[in-house]
Amino acid sequence: MTFVRVGGVPHHVEVTGSGPVCVLGAGLGLGWFDWDPVVPLLAPHRTVVRFDRPGLGLSGHARAVPAVRGEAERILRVLAAAGLGGARVTVVGHSLAGFHAEAFARLYPERTEGLVLVDSSVEERPRTFLPRGVRVAATRACGTVLCAAGLPRATGPTLRRLAAPTPWAWLYGSSRVWRAALMEYATYGDAARELAALRRRLPLPQGAPVTVLAAYAGGSRQWLDRQRRLARDLGATFRVAEPSGHLAMRDRPADVAEAVLAGRRNIT
Repeated sequence: MTFVRVGGVPHHVEVTGSGPVCVLGAGLGLGWFDWDPVVPLLAPHRTVVRFDRPGLGLSGHARAVPAVRGEAERILRVLAAAGLGGARVTVVGHSLAGFHAEAFARLYPERTEGLVLVDSSVEERPRTFLPRGVRVAATRACGTVLCAAGLPRATGPTLRRLAAPTPWAWLYGSSRVWRAALMEYATYGDAARELAALRRRLPLPQGAPVTVLAAYAGGSRQWLDRQRRLARDLGATFRVAEPSGHLAMRDRPADVAEAVLAGRRNIT
């Protein structure tokens, strides 16, 4: 367990294994520990980097409002702080972090070995309904009220255990984590719009394999169809982890590890 300072904020980072580097980004409000089932499968073959975004997991309080370009830069700076600044990496993003991973690949093609999107967020027509400043101010006020009322401590760990059991559920009793998760939720539409703008301007790196891994638990195939269209639009390999809920790295860790290990950059 290591802490590095990025942008004045202590970031919790864990580096495991050896070999080519892959960096794992967890979804909205999640922590490094949500990748635990996947790491033993990757570590014999890869140097696995996990970190917590500001406010989440064990990282320090968030100082800035999340933005896709900022999160892509954060990956770059965390790698540098961890002594991996020269490595080309496979970026892996789950859910919201799929936006961050794809942005990294587009902004830093020379550092991208491959891209794997694990049940990534998908927004075909991204939009927001209120100005960003209004939403940010309202979210901060809401966080202050909820935390002053003691809601995180009273309900957070229990809700996390019910949703996805983990020994680290106690972290969700922290106002720091609640505030960060609320802000990620409030700015989700901004993240989708920012990524859409990057897609129009910057291509994915030539020769770097892209994989879309969709989680499917049966029933309606609407979400599966949206993931398939995402793969088509990105020119990606499409895979399905089933049966699996949204946290595919917990439900189907072998499928996630296989997707990460399958692709290496083809330089011509």
